Formats: sequence, structure tokens, C-alpha cells
Amino acid sequence: MKNIEKLIIKYLTNSISKKEWDKLNLWFEHSKDVKTFNEYMKINYAIENIMSEFNTEKTKNSILKKIRKDKRSIITLKISKFLKYAAVVTILFGIGYTYQQGFFKENTKHIAFPSEDTITLELENGNLEVLSEGDTTKILNTKGDVIGTQKGNQLRYDNSQIESKKLVYNQLTIPYGKRFELKLSDGTIAHLNAGSSLKYPVRFLKEGKREVFLVGEVFLDVAKDSKRPFTVNTSDNLDIQVLGTQFNVSNYPEDITTEVVLVEGSVSLQVNEKNDAVILEPGFKGSFDRQQRNISTKPVITNVYTSWMKGELVFRGMNLENILKKLERHYNVSITNQNLEYSQKKFNANFGNEPIEVVLNYFKNTYGISYTINDNKIILK
Repeated sequence: MKNIEKLIIKYLTNSISKKEWDKLNLWFEHSKDVKTFNEYMKINYAIENIMSEFNTEKTKNSILKKIRKDKRSIITLKISKFLKYAAVVTILFGIGYTYQQGFFKENTKHIAFPSEDTITLELENGNLEVLSEGDTTKILNTKGDVIGTQKGNQLRYDNSQIESKKLVYNQLTIPYGKRFELKLSDGTIAHLNAGSSLKYPVRFLKEGKREVFLVGEVFLDVAKDSKRPFTVNTSDNLDIQVLGTQFNVSNYPEDITTEVVLVEGSVSLQVNEKNDAVILEPGFKGSFDRQQRNISTKPVITNVYTSWMKGELVFRGMNLENILKKLERHYNVSITNQNLEYSQKKFNANFGNEPIEVVLNYFKNTYGISYTINDNKIILK
């Protein structure tokens, strides 16, 4: 129980790491003892209401008033329980004093309980922040320096001339049903699709390659820099290297292949240093088979693979199982397919930014594939 109390305190002080958050979230979902959490929240609520103009005496009186109101029998509590509250109050008083002295350059926004449909940013110290698409927020490093700014559905990192001696990483994670734009410190633009995560340096080094790590799908418009090649490292050890170009990478864990579609410029694909690199030309797709460990290429219509940035869905020669995966990511739904007859059948279809019912009705009216919807759970019959 003491470990949970420590995690709650870290949550309230916005200093909880992603790993610690997972533990607290697991406890919150399965433990019946939510009373402890609620009691801590009452004290935190009392302090947050006056934090903008901190006054020690006023804070103390507010907390005492809140405690007396909610627990008139507080004087009968055991000393150990009183110390538990006192520890939280002391920590929060300390935060208020630090705030009053100006150590925080920006107000820190407490993270709400992150659910699976929230955009999260993991900072270099492991702390997790929730990004709301309608907000304007400054991103700070551990020293309190502003390193980037979020405005709406875009996050931009400063192109500072200050030289970095070591790489410091952030990781942006986009849930199902959402998309987000990221501008790296070198000017590279990354459009992240639903269900994707990109790990990247806050600032690239003056020399050497620019390297990012991808899970999911991203369209990259890479800033040209002949001295520092740009590399996308995927979870299956496929290295994608460019100098300056526009291309789309799809690297979802559940897919059989990793696909790279080149729109402009030149891209080099290499599995490891022992294998020869495959050079893509504009208008070509490179597919890396994770089981066979080989790369194949073919000409494609690039718009088919980049239409997701406009909220569109375009399927060309895609079997139903893969279509359903894309629908789950795009609409943030869960789909169970009981229609095995059509699971491997390939389809061609175009859809704009329309409700999922429009897509499902197309398959129902054209191919007789019926369905039921219950909240965000869909069953094909």
C-alpha cells in the first residue's frame, strides 16, 4: 500500500513516469480501494484552487476547512493515517513555495487519467504529458527551458542554434481515431497516423546521422542536410535512409510487411549492413517481408498511400482482414469478423471523411456482409 501512496503523490505532483503510471493505472482498474485515491485528491483539489496566487496561511486554512468539512471525526484518526495526509500536504506546500519563488516558468498541467484515446508525450525523464488537440502549450525540459510549443494538432520543436553534446529523446504516441503533426528541430515535418508512435531527439547533434524510431505509420517531409543523413529505424530493424525527401512509412506491429512509398527524392532501404541497400525511385513502393527478410519493389499510385493525411480511406487490392485493421485504427473501434467467406477476398474502394456506418453499409449493400454495432464494438456476420 505504501508504494501505491507514493505513486499517488507522484501523480498529484505531475512527476510520475510512464512505467509508474502503468502500475498506478493497473491498481486503479483492479483495486476496490479507491477511497485512498479519492482522499488524496480532496487535498490536492484544495491546493490547486489557490495555487495561482499562493499564500501559505490561506492554503493551510483552506486544507483544514476542507478536511473538517469532509471528515469531522479527523481528530480520532490514528497517528499513522494523519502522517499520511501530512506527508502529502508537506509535499504540496513545497510545490506551492517553489511556485511562489518562480522556479516554474510555466504552469504545469496535471495529467488526467490517460486513457487509450489520448495523445501522450513522454519526456526525457520518463514523465508523461497528455496533449489536448485544442490547447496551446509550451513543452519544457527538466531544466524548465522551453523546447517546443503545441498549438492545436501540431507540436513544434525550436530550431535552436545551441549545440547539443548528447541526444535527449521525446516520444509522441497517437491513439486510434486521431492524427497529429510534428515538426522536428531540424525542420522535418512528420504526419503521424492513428495508432502510431515516434521517438526522436529534442535536438539533433551537429554531426552524424539524424535518427528517429517508428512504430505505426508516418509521412515524412525531411529537411535537406547533405552532411547529416536522416534515418527511420523500424521495429523490424529495417533502416530507411534519406538526405531530403517525402515518403510514407507503414510499420504497424500486426502487419506482415513494412511498406515505404516514395513521393519525392530518393530513399535507401537496408535490412542490415551485410545486405545490399535497395534504392527507391519516386512513385515506387518498397515492401519488407518480416518473415522472409527480403525487400521487393513495385510502381504504385502514391496518393493511395498518403490519402490518410486528409482523413480519407483508399483501398486497392486489399483483403478484408487488412481493411478491418485500418478501420479499427481510423475510427477507434473494435471489429470482430465472423464472415470467414470474405476474410481473404480483395477489395477496391474509396471513402472520404465519413462515419464508419457509411463504410460498413457499402460492404453490406454490395457484398451482403451484415454487421451489428454496440458502442464501439462491431461484429461482421
